[in-house]
Amino acid sequence: MTARMNALTRVSGLLYGGDWNPEQWPEEVWAEDVKLMAEAGVNLVTVGVFSWARLQPAADVWDFGWLDRLLDLVHGHGIAVDLATATASPPAWLVRAHPELLPVTADGVRLEFGSRQHYCPSSAVYRAAAARLTRALAERYRDHPALALWHIHNEYGDHVQECFCPASAADFRRWLRERHGTVEELNRSWGTAFWSQRYGSFDEIEPPRTAPGPVNPTQLLDWRRFCSDALLALHRTEKAVLDEVSPGVPVTTNFMSMLKSLDYWEWSRHEDLVSDDAYPDPADPRAHVNAAMNYDLMRSLKGGKPWLLMEQAPSAVSWRPVNLPKRPGLYRLWSLQALARGADGILHFQWRASVAGAEKFHSAMLPHRGTASRGWRETVRFGADLRRLGELAGTRMRGQAAVLLDWDSWWALELDDHPSARMRWPDLLRPWYAALHDRGVTVDFVPPTGAFDGYRLLLAPNLYLLDTATADRLTAFVTAGGHLVCGPFSGISDRHDHIHPGGHPGPLRPLFGVVVDEHWPIPDGAATAVRLDQGGAELRAEHWSEWIDTEGAETVARYASGELAGLPAVTRHRHGTGSAWYLGCHLGADVGRVLDLPLAEAGVAAEVADLPTGVEATRRRAEDGTGYLFLLNHGSAACRVTLGEPGTDLLTGTDVAEGVTLAPLGAAVVRVRPVPRTSASPSPSTPAEERA
Repeated sequence: MTARMNALTRVSGLLYGGDWNPEQWPEEVWAEDVKLMAEAGVNLVTVGVFSWARLQPAADVWDFGWLDRLLDLVHGHGIAVDLATATASPPAWLVRAHPELLPVTADGVRLEFGSRQHYCPSSAVYRAAAARLTRALAERYRDHPALALWHIHNEYGDHVQECFCPASAADFRRWLRERHGTVEELNRSWGTAFWSQRYGSFDEIEPPRTAPGPVNPTQLLDWRRFCSDALLALHRTEKAVLDEVSPGVPVTTNFMSMLKSLDYWEWSRHEDLVSDDAYPDPADPRAHVNAAMNYDLMRSLKGGKPWLLMEQAPSAVSWRPVNLPKRPGLYRLWSLQALARGADGILHFQWRASVAGAEKFHSAMLPHRGTASRGWRETVRFGADLRRLGELAGTRMRGQAAVLLDWDSWWALELDDHPSARMRWPDLLRPWYAALHDRGVTVDFVPPTGAFDGYRLLLAPNLYLLDTATADRLTAFVTAGGHLVCGPFSGISDRHDHIHPGGHPGPLRPLFGVVVDEHWPIPDGAATAVRLDQGGAELRAEHWSEWIDTEGAETVARYASGELAGLPAVTRHRHGTGSAWYLGCHLGADVGRVLDLPLAEAGVAAEVADLPTGVEATRRRAEDGTGYLFLLNHGSAACRVTLGEPGTDLLTGTDVAEGVTLAPLGAAVVRVRPVPRTSASPSPSTPAEERA
């Protein structure tokens, strides 16, 4: 089959390339670069990410000549351009003319020029200068034939997530007026009767700078919301310029996987396509599991549409305490993993390794040694792989189960002065996700306001912050036959972080048929035994447990040691035609033994049965029903995967029938033709087929 048109850009097939920083090199190097790009199969390069000082060397001086020549050069070699707006690093002349745009910490320290992202998100000077640069670029290059994608800024929230200067304070007060309307409503929402924190006017409010003791938690929660919105406002300013001047060219900004500081559900509403920067650690033998989780989120942000891996390291990074390279074969395997979870392109930081600056030891597609290096051979090999997989472009995938992710709840959960500081969203989520990954179950992520229909199983490792509207939607999901599994310390507070009255899990109490009498954190280094009622398997709870009284729920597991011995630890409650499971403890790596029960009850099974340990299996599907089964061996030994359907391995061109043998770090991408329909076959629009 021929390569499909890429769903993300006008480029045919899967995207391949990376950040190219030609301003770091003399122009005679450029010709060599594009020649090697063509040899490697590169079809898209990101240009101009950190070029502001080169493009605009002074307030009223512009230099576009070099970029004109560059874009003409790459277009002449058949390579498209992801053109950045270059606004991630304001130049020195702007900073010295307006030092007030530099960010200020909670302790009142103004950060200096000399790194990147050195700006206050609420700075009107920075915003105007960034919009001016974006407009100049858009007006000049909107019709250039190389232009395939606009790239706003770079990694929002990486270095500067908040600022506490007077401009930020004024912007925060404006945001609070819009959110709360009156200062009386703000006082109610913030619970300012506590500790005599009542405000007489919005003008009395400042950002939550360093204070003598604990700061009002709802003020901190609103601050987190504001900081995400303040950075988003910068992004939207630039996107509005691009949409006006260069309509029809898609616009993105590169996300940073599951980043706490930015609400990506809201951000993704303002993206034409989602792109992500991902840097799994080669020193971590389970890094691929966390990477899969992040990729599932990226796919989910746009409802399952293909996304773009904007950055990854071809080998080692430069910013960890110890930076291990990727051993032979790992780069290829991890790149295929992004495709296996919905990506339509694999880009990198960066094309040619830098000789100066903070990232000179960061790997590149073209390493310091050049074409004689192992890295270059892997670059060329994977480019050839992507050409073989071109027909994957635009295909999609969907999970049978979904994980609820709410940034408001994440922020509120991790505020101070809780029963335990060990209850952190990533630490609660990862064991649940790892259990599903190990069982070969593909999951999506959904926001509390998202669509639950079409899923058999919803998982909520934690829902600390929960409003009644979300509780009603979850109840309706279970009543109609869905299955919900919820973790501990959930249903605690409303959207203002006020405790729900009447006992936890608040408005979910009737759905789960339990009430939490008291939270019972487990000290560091200690553990509590939990025993399943059926079969008697003993599990280990860490960090957290709860005193639960049942109100109609059946007990699935009980505490087998400690002060809570004999009390329910895990419960199940039939509600309508579905079921609601509540885990009152943090089971860590043992949580899979419990999740097996609702997985079976919901009929959620692995994509491929009897997968060998360490093999990951996912399936993408084209509109015509053609399936693409990815088999990735993350293990150190060869293994055999039995298939129940014949197909063709696109990586080798080999027809396969009964099974595929995978080398260590090996992979197969098997095209499976659609099965002819019979009169008894479900229609293409049914949720069951959509999930297949």
